[in-house]
Amino acid sequence: MIGYHFKNYDPNDESKPRFDQLLDIFMQLLSYTNGDVGEALQWMNQLDKEYQLSDDEYGMGDFIEDLKDKGYIDDNKETGEITITPKTEQGIRRRSLEEIFGKLKKTKQGNHNTFKPGGGDEANPETRPFRFGDQLEQIDFTESIRNAQINHGIDAFNMQEDDLKIRETDFKAQTSTVLMIDISHSMILYGEDRITPAKKVAMALSELITTKYPKDTLDIVVFGNDAWPVEIKDLPYLQVGPYHTNTVAGLELAMDILRRRRNANKQIFMITDGKPTCLKVGKRYYKNSFGLDRKITSRCLNLAAQCKKLKIPITTFMIASDPYLQRFVNEFTETNNGKAFFASLDRLGSFIFRDFESGKRKTVY
Repeated sequence: MIGYHFKNYDPNDESKPRFDQLLDIFMQLLSYTNGDVGEALQWMNQLDKEYQLSDDEYGMGDFIEDLKDKGYIDDNKETGEITITPKTEQGIRRRSLEEIFGKLKKTKQGNHNTFKPGGGDEANPETRPFRFGDQLEQIDFTESIRNAQINHGIDAFNMQEDDLKIRETDFKAQTSTVLMIDISHSMILYGEDRITPAKKVAMALSELITTKYPKDTLDIVVFGNDAWPVEIKDLPYLQVGPYHTNTVAGLELAMDILRRRRNANKQIFMITDGKPTCLKVGKRYYKNSFGLDRKITSRCLNLAAQCKKLKIPITTFMIASDPYLQRFVNEFTETNNGKAFFASLDRLGSFIFRDFESGKRKTVY
């Protein structure tokens, strides 16, 4: 019978090797445990007890040994500490990419398209007649030889200038992106884990850029009471701290990073769930968690205006639904002439990917 057959998920499904089945779960748990192998393995044992992930032939002990043998975890004999390896860090990023941006598999590889023809590595499907000054490498010899045979016959091959066809390439734009991630305490308040989806999106975006758009640059900035850059390899270990939200410090650091980038196209993505509540004045922290503080919001709006003058659009991904916060984000976005998405956690990745792709289609003059 033609059609689809649906069945309940079976953790013991033999369509994948048992190790690969358990590895998928282990990678997911590492995102929730901030890269803590011990805690992730404890969760694995709890899940095994409840859902029978292993059996008599392949137990959790076998899985742990395979993790060591295959280079996913490193067991320090002196300290007894078990840590994940760079192979696992990349694996987490790759799985995040497949989970959030899986549809990219059906698109072409390369850099971001612009609408300006020029020297590039993406061939244009259309051809045009040869003009004086065209480069030799631009000639489409297949089409040119075909024209010569049609125009002059195949018995005495003769190619003239009128037979030559040129295939242009599209100029490719490079983009420098700074991704700001809020790690203030509110990212885990009210029983909702907001930091893990944000981390997954950051890991997916970093893997996307490094593999699909290698000429682009991506910098990650986290902000709480202060702001500081983190490496891509450190993303699985990000944790929320007992911080307020110093959005100003994050924007200032992002702008400083982008000033040093020579790309013409620059942008800031900011993932946050709360209002700016902190400001550093000299060596003192000015804090106010009760409503929107005029002194703090004014600094934020001033920075948004500065970014507009520097042609740095800011896209804010707001994972909170408070009306007064949305009004502030709208004002912030209008001041910068940027974009704002009031995204739910489960759709955060799709929003960021859509804006990342559409924002790259710019002509560079």
